[in-house]
Amino acid sequence: MKLKHLSLSVMIMGTAFGLASTQAAASGYQFGSQSVSGQGTAHANGAEANDPSTIFTNPAGLSRLEGTQISGGLTLVVPHSEYTDNGSVNFAGKPTGGGNGGSFAPSVVAAPTFYLSHKVNEQFTAGLGVFVPYGAKLDYGSTWAGRYALQSIELKSFNLNPSFSLKLNERHALGFGVSAQYMDAKLVQSADATTGAAQAIAKLNGLNLMDPNVLNSPAIQGALAKLGISGDGKATVKGDDWGFGWNVGYMFTPDEFTRIGVAYRSQVKQKLTGTVDWDFSNVTGSLPGIGSASGYFSSKKHPSTTGSVDVTTPDTASVNFFRQINPKWALLGDVTWVGNSKLKDIDIKQDTKNGISQGDITIHQNWKDTWRVSLGANYQYNDAWLLRGGVAWEQAPLQSDNDRHPAIPDSDRLWLSFGANYKINKQSSIDLAYSFIDFKNANVNYTDACSPAGVSPTTGAACTGNGGTVKGSYKTYLQLIGVQYNYRF
Repeated sequence: MKLKHLSLSVMIMGTAFGLASTQAAASGYQFGSQSVSGQGTAHANGAEANDPSTIFTNPAGLSRLEGTQISGGLTLVVPHSEYTDNGSVNFAGKPTGGGNGGSFAPSVVAAPTFYLSHKVNEQFTAGLGVFVPYGAKLDYGSTWAGRYALQSIELKSFNLNPSFSLKLNERHALGFGVSAQYMDAKLVQSADATTGAAQAIAKLNGLNLMDPNVLNSPAIQGALAKLGISGDGKATVKGDDWGFGWNVGYMFTPDEFTRIGVAYRSQVKQKLTGTVDWDFSNVTGSLPGIGSASGYFSSKKHPSTTGSVDVTTPDTASVNFFRQINPKWALLGDVTWVGNSKLKDIDIKQDTKNGISQGDITIHQNWKDTWRVSLGANYQYNDAWLLRGGVAWEQAPLQSDNDRHPAIPDSDRLWLSFGANYKINKQSSIDLAYSFIDFKNANVNYTDACSPAGVSPTTGAACTGNGGTVKGSYKTYLQLIGVQYNYRF
């Protein structure tokens, strides 16, 4: 299936290298940690370039690494998120019923990283990075109040990033990399067949099927009860694809104690292709003159088919610095811009099946560009231990509560990170990191701009959706626990 804009990440995406999954820890669908050593300073370390994970932050930093080095890390993500429903309604304006989604976030997940560097000569250093760039995994279940917007979502991804650096002289270095990025996505959403049946009955009787007063009238509601129509359908959307991109970096070293870095990572365009499977086996009753409601929806309105969504992951640009103040203390900083404003509506296209053309599933996002500002410090405690710490503020891409979808209940957040590097011997060391990420309390007021009848109530165009509004609030925080092993040959 093919997603349009990572936004539909909003409807179909999760996380993983090796395909482990987790709730995203950074803005939008970006995963929050591609380096345990970087996590220790809240990712203020873009210009530090002390190990091969500089491939992700700034490939020009490879020029600082001697010999052959490897870094392999594992980050455990421990999410905590609570949803409270504040009056979600269906297309007809009636309460959807159901609960708050229970423990919809996973208890803990793991995401690995791997980096390799090799100094070819005094000017040229090559490397390879493998990391998790994006992800999300949430499962609210089939009985929660917002099920017509989402039951569950899982996005898995990993990125292969071969890179190299060119050291021009003692002050200037350039870096370049290419990326092969894989995504695998799955979305499950309830289908409001009961309201769809009410619209079908209204149409058969020449009534306005877009008028909530008509749909809630005693005549229509009585007909639904008499015909025994109840239950929800279910749509399952799956898709995957490879995409390709690039990244560049520049590092300026004005003196032996100072480094300034600039880096850019491109968009990656992907077309996720796969299936859209509809299941109405839990829908009961029959429609007058039509027959089985389950059969009507599965064969006449929503036959299972293939589909696609275009996905474009956002580009990023960073400026960072490193300053060794004295033998004990170093100061680090980073400012990163993320080009999320390109992510507007997401259109999931369904291919024609048995002569039936279904409208697109459209999710509006209206995202904005975002910023992350990080400040960190290193303290050389003794020959064996380097201690780290950092804070960061990061924006969410959402412009209003109306753009917040249950698949990505994102909000502005604050990072507090601590870390350490323990030098085992001349060849090897271990990095440890802990981060607490506090999300600003967030409200959701998301309205689906379609109707169960498959027609937009405002434009009259064909579409696929449930209508209705998810209305509630989220309280979220995350903990990241990372360990990384480094070895120099």
